[in-house]
Amino acid sequence: MTADVTFQVLDVTPERYAVTPILAAEIGITASGDTPIQAIALRCQVRIEPLRRSYTDEEAGGLLDLFGPRERWATTQRSFLWLHTAAMVPGFVGSTKATLPLACTYDVEVTGAKYFHALRDGMIPLQFLFSGTIFDASQRSLSVRQVSWECEDSFDMPVAVWHALVAQHYPDAGWVRLSKDTIAGLCSYKSARGLLSVDEAVGALLTGSGQPTLCTNGSGSEKP
Repeated sequence: MTADVTFQVLDVTPERYAVTPILAAEIGITASGDTPIQAIALRCQVRIEPLRRSYTDEEAGGLLDLFGPRERWATTQRSFLWLHTAAMVPGFVGSTKATLPLACTYDVEVTGAKYFHALRDGMIPLQFLFSGTIFDASQRSLSVRQVSWECEDSFDMPVAVWHALVAQHYPDAGWVRLSKDTIAGLCSYKSARGLLSVDEAVGALLTGSGQPTLCTNGSGSEKP
């Protein structure tokens, strides 16, 4: 008799020693009975469920590109894909834990990063949809079956976890993707006005357009 296998998200934390920004999702795995599991080739689709939390007016402004104004959120605020991830789970009996890597980016043109960047506090509502292949062990044979399509779990990840990850890899900075022509134009604008960096050039352009800007003081904190 094959064991029923269930999955639960226990925690999501920054991967401290990763070269690139990665969150580590700790997954608790339980198999009913005492039938040994040889291995699980685990896959997971991670989605964001924006309807599961409320938003301040400041956050709503940052979400304008994603969902439009608040009056449209009833029709535009839908669950959307963040990423796919996978891991190989070694054999076990009863229960075990596995870690799923969640690769992140600070690129605000990517939907997930744009959503995270707009949030100031509270939780990020995540949904984990599990799939993959289970290898059952027995004394005489090895059988293969698929993870049930009903295996899923929700997890509220603190916004502070994502901010800590960003601060670890991009301290007091971030980046956006620009075309080569735009970069060349910014560099020319910077040089023509004797500015010290492209960041100052962008700030000058925003000031000239009447948009509010933030600069940093000597300690790296923001000031108006």
